Amino acid sequence: MESDDAIAAEKATDQVPEKATRRAARKATKKVARKVTKKAAKGSKSPPAKYPRHSIEKCIRIPKAILDQNAGKPCTVKESAKFLGVGDAGSYQVEVSSGIKYGFLDRPNPGQIAVTERAKKIIRPQDPQDEIAALQEAILSAPVIKDVYGHYRGENLPDTQFFHNALTDNFGVPADKVDEFQEVFLSSLRSAQLLVEHDGKMRVVDVSHDRSHGRTGDSPTLKKLEKSVKVTSGDSCFVMMPFAPPLGDYYTKIYKPAIEKAGLRPVRADTEIFATGKIIDQIWSGIYHAKVLVAELTSRNPNVFYELGLAHALQKPVVLISSNENDVPFDLKHIRVIYYDVTDPFWGSKLLDKVAENILSAIENPEEAVLRNHID
Repeated sequence: MESDDAIAAEKATDQVPEKATRRAARKATKKVARKVTKKAAKGSKSPPAKYPRHSIEKCIRIPKAILDQNAGKPCTVKESAKFLGVGDAGSYQVEVSSGIKYGFLDRPNPGQIAVTERAKKIIRPQDPQDEIAALQEAILSAPVIKDVYGHYRGENLPDTQFFHNALTDNFGVPADKVDEFQEVFLSSLRSAQLLVEHDGKMRVVDVSHDRSHGRTGDSPTLKKLEKSVKVTSGDSCFVMMPFAPPLGDYYTKIYKPAIEKAGLRPVRADTEIFATGKIIDQIWSGIYHAKVLVAELTSRNPNVFYELGLAHALQKPVVLISSNENDVPFDLKHIRVIYYDVTDPFWGSKLLDKVAENILSAIENPEEAVLRNHID
């Protein structure tokens, strides 16, 4: 079947009067062809990037030039470009935009840019912690970057292909810009000391509570998930974990309140569903009826792994948690795992928030929390 564009081109040729020259016919055909090409080019163009298109490190040079050569006073974009000896059009305008998105520059008046206090802490720190604190604040405020950071904090980043899929599907990064975003994201997190290499994986450091000791309310990530994920009063979350302390104590202190924070009903075999009859039948029922599950893998408890096997057989989304990466079996490491460090003074509150977020995230994006069906 001919396309509409081909038919239009044919009509343009057919409608030329018989006395017209071949040159006129070719001209009409080329006109349609140019229109088709222009239309195709317009359709393939991706939307403008919402994230900063430069890394944090690169975005410091403009505010530094303003501080060094203009005493930090507001100036025009053109004046700032002259301080650096570069042109003020094209890529330089994009760099200014990136600086604004990180909170290193602002616009006090139309046509002007000014250096922010955040940038000054990086360029001229007054305290040993000023620079890192300001860099981390920039990560936590930059569009899209803050969302991706919030999603993966406390976890290993997935392999490149799965990371790219998540960027496109879950965070709206245009497919033709995922490589650029990844480069900016990784470079910026390294500069802010928010990315560490661990057993060949890149782990995102969680500083959500470090930066706000007295904060109140839910995290931005959780608020966003609460709006997009629907749960009902009957939805349950089954917890698979050892019963003996100290791990067993985490249920009432962390996992139960985290599940309730996510809006689900927490269930654990020894307390909520233990009754007369075969315990394994009740465990099976609890797993089968759960909307999502939580598994504490620390210490490699055999009962936990047995229950986890049942959950995976039922293709249930499971939030995996461990304080030790060696306790996570190799064939489970491709699934999202929350890692926590009990030496961190804020580990309990960080883990509680992160579990609540990942429960809702597992419901919204089960492919990140379900064992892939290799049989299919």
